[in-house]
Amino acid sequence: MADLEEPKLEEDVQESLRQVLALLSKHRIVEQLVHKQDMRRHELVESLVHKQNLAELQKKLDELHPADVAYILEALPLEDRLIIWSLVKADRDGDILLAVSDAVRGTLIADMEPEELVAATEQLDTDEIADLAPDLPEEVIEDVFQSLSTEEREQLRAAMSYPEDSVGALMDFEMVTVREDVSLEVVLRYLRRLDELPDHTDQLFVVDRAEILKGVLPLGRVLVNDPDRLVSEVMTAETVHFEPGQRAELAAQAFERYDLVSAPVVDDRSKLVGRVTVAAVVDYIREESDSEMLNLAGLREEEDIFASVWNSAKNRWTWLAVNLVTAFIASRVIGIFEGSIERLVALAALMPIVAGIGGNSGNQTITMIVRAMALGQIQRANAKALLKKELAISLLNGVVWGTIFGFFATVLYDSIPLGLVMMAAMTLNLMVAALFGVFIPMLMQRFGRDPAVGSSVLITAITDSGGFFIFLGLATLFLL
Repeated sequence: MADLEEPKLEEDVQESLRQVLALLSKHRIVEQLVHKQDMRRHELVESLVHKQNLAELQKKLDELHPADVAYILEALPLEDRLIIWSLVKADRDGDILLAVSDAVRGTLIADMEPEELVAATEQLDTDEIADLAPDLPEEVIEDVFQSLSTEEREQLRAAMSYPEDSVGALMDFEMVTVREDVSLEVVLRYLRRLDELPDHTDQLFVVDRAEILKGVLPLGRVLVNDPDRLVSEVMTAETVHFEPGQRAELAAQAFERYDLVSAPVVDDRSKLVGRVTVAAVVDYIREESDSEMLNLAGLREEEDIFASVWNSAKNRWTWLAVNLVTAFIASRVIGIFEGSIERLVALAALMPIVAGIGGNSGNQTITMIVRAMALGQIQRANAKALLKKELAISLLNGVVWGTIFGFFATVLYDSIPLGLVMMAAMTLNLMVAALFGVFIPMLMQRFGRDPAVGSSVLITAITDSGGFFIFLGLATLFLL
């Protein structure tokens, strides 16, 4: 029999969502039926039915892991979401608030009283409180501060002082430290006295009396070595470690490269201040992936799919406005060649092909470049070689696909010159796409902007306008 709050597979979570939706639907139908009945003790019957339905929903929620409850909350319209949220037990509020998306978290917090928020937050570790802090009202943060011990307050201040994309924002303060001059038997006795080990503990951190990091002691070595051996004899002195101010992106790359489960975080004096775990890194990678996907589409921020029409519209305005301007420019380019299009109608049918394949190729290039930037693979020294490679790829693709489309244009319109213009225009536009596909992300990064934000919108605008201009310009020169 599965334990309560056990994380479920995707299929099981989907089934749980269907069950919750069915119970909500049943709840609404029964309430409507009872409300319409003209009977004595109507209010009592309605109250009993109401409580019975809510109890059934609450029982279902109690069986689910906080992450699965968060998934369900994100998939519900606001009215249903708040019904489900009201049924969640108070001691689970904090964990669920951490698990939901930022956009949905705002709707849940807005529905809670300050005392409820304080109670939910007090149950969390200091690093988790720091994650929630930006979304909490200021008076709630002050009350939470007052409820913490002196050490926890210092930890919370430290965690809140680091930027969101830094190692300090990912680290937690739950870790096990040992001295290098004690035996493994002493270490084992110490571990047995603990109620439980912090999550993702694969190694202990070896420090001196000043908390200076000396190395790490993998748990496996504690178990397989002679208990009489000293920690200093079996520990690893050289280890991967980070500083709080380093970029979280670098930590994520190191975790992937070295298959890390946890790693120590030290200050500029090598004093151990925390650790980073694979769970925090996976969360960071997922959030960055989601953010990059949204940015490539020109969305400003993560959006609650059931947010109000007004809020959702505002989220999409910025790059829609940019797109409107670029579309107007493209239309003016076409307007320049209105006479050519009137004299050779085939141009109107063929020019979207040139622009479309250029935009597709440019987006492919941008995706590769943004990914390489995220992995730290692009430097000034290799940028020139990368540009040459992308131009060579575009030239090859242009010749191959330009020849194919040029052949079809020749057959359809019985014009070899039109086919040659088609081939030349497609090749040139693909090269333009490659050139700007490399330059746009690099320039955005140079000016301190996220290279993923709106890059696809910009490259599409350039390849549309450029494609129309190249194709219609060549047609005007050589066909008319």
